This record gives sequence, C-alpha cells and structure tokens, in this order.
Amino acid sequence: MIRIGKIVASHGLNGAVVMTHLGADGKWLKKGDTLMLEMQKGSLIPYFVEQCKATNPGEMIVNLEEVSTQQAAKRLVSRHVYVDEKLLAAEVSHSPLLWIGFTVSDKHYGEIGKLEDVMQTGAQWVGKVNYKNNEALIPLVDATLLGIDSKKGLLLTDLPEGLLEVYS
Repeated sequence: MIRIGKIVASHGLNGAVVMTHLGADGKWLKKGDTLMLEMQKGSLIPYFVEQCKATNPGEMIVNLEEVSTQQAAKRLVSRHVYVDEKLLAAEVSHSPLLWIGFTVSDKHYGEIGKLEDVMQTGAQWVGKVNYKNNEALIPLVDATLLGIDSKKGLLLTDLPEGLLEVYS
C-alpha cells in the first residue's frame, strides 16, 4: 500500500469528501477502485469509490459506497488515504513524492538506505536518506536515476563519485 493523500473536507450534503492526493492528475482513480483509510494508526479500512471528479491536479471530490450523509463524510476528514501500488503504476515513475519508503540502491555504493523524505529545490528533487547514521541528501534527477521498481519499492541510482563520502 502507498499513502497517496488525505481526506481534507466533506463536500455537500450527500456524503462526498474532498481528497488531496499526490498523483499527477485525477485520472488514476476510477469507479470501483478501493481506497484504504487509516481510521486508527495502523488500521486500514477499505472504501469503494462510487464516483470521483478531479477539481484540480492535486485534489478531487470522491463519493464512497456506504458514505451517504454529511455526518458520515465528516468522520472521514483528516484520515490518510492509501491505495494499492497497482493503481499508481503509471504515476510512480513521475512523482518522487510516491517514492518515500523505497530502498535506494546505487551502482557504486550498493544499498544506501530507505528514502525518508523528498524535497523540491527549484526544478530538481532531492531525497533524504539515513546513510551510516547521518542524514544524506541525494539528487533525484534523470542523470542519477537508473530505474524505479515500484513492485519491489526500489530506486536504482548512479550517484556522482564522492557524494556519499561527505556523509561518512
């Protein structure tokens, strides 16, 4: 499961919710898909999509089965939303935000560690990895990325020589 977003508000009187998401657009979610909502820490409950409509690139209005009142929708506000990796197969290669938690493995250094966070600095993405008990920042750009295996949760890189020696 990949955390894709969060329910941020109820919408209207019929139980719709507003969901922010990290996908590139709202076309990845379809009627019948399953959203897993974290109702309590570590407890994911499935909700099936009845209808969804993108309102902008990072937000959509979603109607869920068995959520038909404003009160029921309000109970879902502030819940994190997870989806199966298969739903986002096309999105993962485009959005570094979806790589958080992936293992970073480098051509020269071998396994570096888990990607803990990503930040955008201008036009470039930078990833934070715990490398030898130090916070290491690595560039996540075409020149350093060799491949992404979303099924294995793996980022393959070719980092510049000497980059990680700074953190040793």
